[in-house]
This record gives sequence, C-alpha cells and structure tokens, in this order.
Amino acid sequence: MYQEFKNLDLPKIDEEMLRFWEENDIFHKSVNQRDPENHWVFYEGPPSANGMPGIHHVMARTIKDLFCRYRSMKGQYVKRKGGWDTHGLPIELSVEKELGITKEDIGKTISIADYNKKCREVVMRFKDKWDDITRKMGYWVDLDDPYITYKNDYIESVWWLLKQLYDKGLLYKGFTIQPYSPAAGTGLSSHELNMPGAYQDIKDTSAIAQFKVKGSEDEYFLAWTTTPLTLPSNTALAVGKNIT
Repeated sequence: MYQEFKNLDLPKIDEEMLRFWEENDIFHKSVNQRDPENHWVFYEGPPSANGMPGIHHVMARTIKDLFCRYRSMKGQYVKRKGGWDTHGLPIELSVEKELGITKEDIGKTISIADYNKKCREVVMRFKDKWDDITRKMGYWVDLDDPYITYKNDYIESVWWLLKQLYDKGLLYKGFTIQPYSPAAGTGLSSHELNMPGAYQDIKDTSAIAQFKVKGSEDEYFLAWTTTPLTLPSNTALAVGKNIT
C-alpha cells in the first residue's frame, strides 16, 4: 500500500523519505543484498570541495544516480565509490592569494610542507556543504571511504597504471604546443584557461613566415599567423585558390 498525502507538503515528504532511508540503512542494503559476483563498477568522477556545489552538480549527479539505481534494480551489486578531486592550479592560486605569496616564496618564506598543508585544508573547505547537498538530493554514494587524489595510495595507483601501459608499449613520446604560465611555473589545461581573469584584451604583433617551395630556387609560400609559438611544430601548409 502507498501512503496517501492529503495536504501536499513536498519539503516535509522529502525530509521524511530521507530520514526513512537513513534510519533503515536503505542505501547499504541496496548494495549488500545483491550478489557481489554480479557487480557493476561505479567510481564517481570526483568533485572538488574547494568551491560551493551548484545546480550543474545536482544535474550531473542525478544522471549518475539514475544509472546506479537502474543497475541495482536489475539485481546487480553496485558499490558506489565517492571521491574528492584535490589537484589543480586553482587550489594553489587560491592559497597563494590568501597567504599573500607567490610561487617564488615557496621554500623561502613558507616551507613546502606548510604550503602543502594549507592546500589540503583549502581544498576540503566546503566538504560539509557537499555532504549536505549529497544527502538532501538523495544521491547515494559511499563517502565514508572515498578516494582522495592527494593521498599517496591514489597517486601510487596512478603510477602503477602508467607502468602497466608502459610495459605493454602503449605509451609513446611526442611533442605538443601547450599554453604555459610563467607566474604559475606550469602548463595550463583548457579548464584553467577558462578561469576568470585568465584572458585580457591586448594588441599584439602578427607574424608572416616564409615556407620555401620544395624543388624551387627562390619561391616561397607566405603564411600569416598571430601565434608564432606554433611555428616550430608546423609540418604542412594547406594551400588552395579559395583559401584565404
């Protein structure tokens, strides 16, 4: 029989349902009552707890939860592993801004150990907010034993996986052009390039490069570019009468 609600109070119903799940340990029962041999593996793509959760996190987690619940309803053992992403330049920049230091100060005015300790504190600053929204949205995931990317066991597991790929000949050495931040002393990912303040409007000089025509004495193609930093890796020119 289904419970009848004469006066619809959605927040109250929501809280009652969450309390029922917690008091009866429904999440763990939904996992442990299944056959571990018939498993379906789920590791959450980990969020970073250095910022507040937003509606886009709720949307993404709802989709993840649908897959896990569907597999559980199919009778599969779905042990949902939560995690925390603790790597990345935003953490470092946040700490340096808070402490009023730059990369040059690390190891001088502040020890590397103290700097790393502060980064670990900042990266988990809003964990309580994340735990709260995880519960309120009814997202079932194991946060009692999460994987945390700054932990040595996680880092060493990544090294181990890379070693397996290397031993199988699946890694190769190559060269690419990467954006680089002299201030941060590191290359930048596409996500980091989209951070607020990463771009500013400037006037820059363009370059026109000569490419000698193969087999000719004194004939060249002219190529115009605003990114001469990419020229060393050029291997071909696209040429055509309708290409401008």
